[in-house]
Amino acid sequence: MAAKIILGVAASDAHAVANHLIAHLLRARGYQVVNLGTCTPIAEFVEAHRAHPDAVAALIGSLNGHARDDLAELPAVRAAGELSLPVIVGGNLSVGSEKDGQEAQRLLDLGVDHVLAELSELLPLLERLASGQLAELGLR
Repeated sequence: MAAKIILGVAASDAHAVANHLIAHLLRARGYQVVNLGTCTPIAEFVEAHRAHPDAVAALIGSLNGHARDDLAELPAVRAAGELSLPVIVGGNLSVGSEKDGQEAQRLLDLGVDHVLAELSELLPLLERLASGQLAELGLR
């Protein structure tokens, strides 16, 4: 059985093209993709996780740079045990052209398990998650 991924774009972000391209890439590699689309609040990831408890990860994209604000509810959701699968975030992680280098750390501090610096990191990470190699990755 193919590993299942819950995919969506951060709550305030309506950028759909990358979402569809990533869904297509994952399906072409044999993954089952539950695509929540754009403007996906944390509550919808929680609902999708309840409906698909066998999913190996929640993948959240951000192009508008507001991922940190959009994921503000993540610590409470994690504490309540409502989103226990690994959460991966990728894309543009801050607003504006100047970055302070702390964007990824702020997301990790919220409870994100892995922040992708490059799309090329996604498939190897998902392969390890799908094979159950969570402990060596430091993931839930």
